[in-house]
Amino acid sequence: MKQGTQGSAGTGNAAAGPAGEAAQGRFRVPAQPTAQDTDRPCGTERDRRPGAEGATARGEHTHGEPALPLPRRRPAVQRSSVRGQILAALRTALVTGDLCPGEVYSAPVLAERFGVSATPVREAMQQLTLEGAVEVVPNRGFRVIERGARELAELAEVRALIEVPVMLRLARTVPAARWAELRPLAEATVRAASSGCRATYAETDRAFHGAVLGLAGNEQLVRIAEDLHRRAQWPLVGSTPGTRGRAELIADAHEHTALLDALIAGDLEVVRSLVGEHFNGAS
Repeated sequence: MKQGTQGSAGTGNAAAGPAGEAAQGRFRVPAQPTAQDTDRPCGTERDRRPGAEGATARGEHTHGEPALPLPRRRPAVQRSSVRGQILAALRTALVTGDLCPGEVYSAPVLAERFGVSATPVREAMQQLTLEGAVEVVPNRGFRVIERGARELAELAEVRALIEVPVMLRLARTVPAARWAELRPLAEATVRAASSGCRATYAETDRAFHGAVLGLAGNEQLVRIAEDLHRRAQWPLVGSTPGTRGRAELIADAHEHTALLDALIAGDLEVVRSLVGEHFNGAS
């Protein structure tokens, strides 16, 4: 798995900064895409005006931080799952680079962009703090962690240490029919890669790997591997959104289908070679 990498400048309390100018109209509040969603263009949404909620919370300054892109179209947030939708949207923004490494974002300003109160946004950001994506900046908000190539390489190494032995063991024990059931997930990664939407590809990539590891019947393994996988998809400091092109995503996705073909055929040597290449090529 090769891993990867801002939107109309939002209205609100933040002044427009480089991040807001560099990417127009991409920040949104979607439910995370599924395999059935991968044929849709990235970013299709309904009309919605930003809400007036999200007044400045005590102790959080909203002036001087980079403005986040305000979507022209997005679905209405379902109040019953608002925290989950905000968390999903923020995770997507990390993958696409809409949340820039090193920049500080306050919950009230983010809340105004989403049209919700600051509470679910703050809760979602606190979850991202636990995941290592952001850190708390007292009296200001949350800073997106700056990651370098060394950290990415270390994540790839740890993932390989965990996933490769499991995949090789499963290749010897799981019948061909079970592997064949994963074909739709592998094909979904190819469609997502072809669309060029990094967020959609990241989701389908994690879904495929999670399904493979799920055959081991170890929930802790799947949970730990997914966390490492998600971290590996965050952009590096100084990287430009979209640096990883569609061709590279497609090549990565086709490794999934080739691996699945080898697993179905029971060709352990090809499986070993493909799995090694898949992780060694992580970037």
